[in-house]
Amino acid sequence: MNTDFYDRLKEEGYISNASFEKIREKERNPLFSVHWELKTLLYLGVMLLSTGLGILVYKNIDTIGHQVILGLIAAICIGCFTYCLKNRPPFSREQVKSPNSLFDYFLLLGCLSFLTFVGYLQYQYTVFGTNYGMATFIPMVVLFLVAYEFDHLGILSMAIANLAIWMGVSVTPAQLLSSGNFDNQKVIYTYVLLGLILLAAGWFTETLNFKKHFRFSYFHFGIHISFISLLFGYFNHYDSPISFLWLAAVFILAYFLYLDALKHRSFYFLLLVVIYTYIAFSSLIFRGLINIPDIGSVYIGFIYFIGSAIALIRILIHLHKKIKA
Repeated sequence: MNTDFYDRLKEEGYISNASFEKIREKERNPLFSVHWELKTLLYLGVMLLSTGLGILVYKNIDTIGHQVILGLIAAICIGCFTYCLKNRPPFSREQVKSPNSLFDYFLLLGCLSFLTFVGYLQYQYTVFGTNYGMATFIPMVVLFLVAYEFDHLGILSMAIANLAIWMGVSVTPAQLLSSGNFDNQKVIYTYVLLGLILLAAGWFTETLNFKKHFRFSYFHFGIHISFISLLFGYFNHYDSPISFLWLAAVFILAYFLYLDALKHRSFYFLLLVVIYTYIAFSSLIFRGLINIPDIGSVYIGFIYFIGSAIALIRILIHLHKKIKA
């Protein structure tokens, strides 16, 4: 608080002594915000409720009955969406703030209940038969509609994850690296296609000015998936001349994303571009060093690591200053 400003106002007679004392009292005992603490507790409450219901159903499935369980899940889902529909703000192509703190959590609980309902139906009654694509396609469409209708980034992330599941792959970078079957050419091409779809969605959402704040989520997933899949494509074809085409694709994609990140002054996306480009460039350097039948190549490799690490830090500092300028 600018106390000098209020002192000057008091001296010039613009505020009374009583008002001045109230200002000083507020300064001595500032309000403590528990906004994020409450939001965290509410999110935790939704997750615990969903988990608790799942455990309750699992342990009492023989006595409760499947129809009762499905009815309970459906009731929760309908109740949550009814509340959200009644309290939602008008739709807009721009970003829309949620009307209150409970709104987001009812929407999240409604979507989680819907996914549970569809999954339960498929598991217990196989309503989609062996057409598992349809069992994931319908939830994906619903989640995308809910994300755009209610302007919810969390639901959008769930929809993107469901899109990846529908295409038969996982979406988070950790899962992508730990469980991705990159010996399968089909999986690599699927990941490349998914990454490009997400990047295109991010580009269109900004170009068409339709919920353009969703662009970050699309690019976040799209950049990771595209670069990781292209790099795996390169290593998968390592002994073939076609591997250089995969590496060229990495550099071309990095160039366009670099220009885009500069345009939007996003250091996060610049950081991702620099890291993935460094990995691609380093793999090319070591590919050349491995072919040198001399101990000197080992020393060159160590020197490269030291020198490139210093250069990488300097580049990142330079880019950060360039964006902030």
